Amino acid sequence: MAESLICNNTQSRVSSVLNRDVRQFGKKFMFDSNEETCWNSDQGESQWVVLEFPQPVKVSELRLQFQGGFSGKSCKLEGSAKEKDLKHIVDFYPEDNNCLQISFHVAFPIQDPPLVQRLKIVFENSADFFGRIIVYTLEILGERVL
Repeated sequence: MAESLICNNTQSRVSSVLNRDVRQFGKKFMFDSNEETCWNSDQGESQWVVLEFPQPVKVSELRLQFQGGFSGKSCKLEGSAKEKDLKHIVDFYPEDNNCLQISFHVAFPIQDPPLVQRLKIVFENSADFFGRIIVYTLEILGERVL
């Protein structure tokens, strides 16, 4: 059964924060379950989010909620063991709307999810002309491997 893999010991990094204003637009707001807060990237191509889990995981589902007009158009998920090079897992193409999206699910593009400890979500391009990405919710579901 899939469970949320993001916990207090999950480390996260992002490519940028709008005007470096982490108090208002920082990465922590993707995980706070508050629909009024968000991570807002600065402008530029290829924005990203990296997550490092405290133990190996098998990811079965990635859920994202973007601000309409500021979604990723072409995205990819990469993963690796803790110190290894990232490897491509799946490409996905979110819709440009305000809804919570199940952007990839194991039943569709990944038949056998790899064991990873680090994930990188790359927003290769954005619906926004300046390349900004706004994420209200980021959820990673799957199973922890002990």
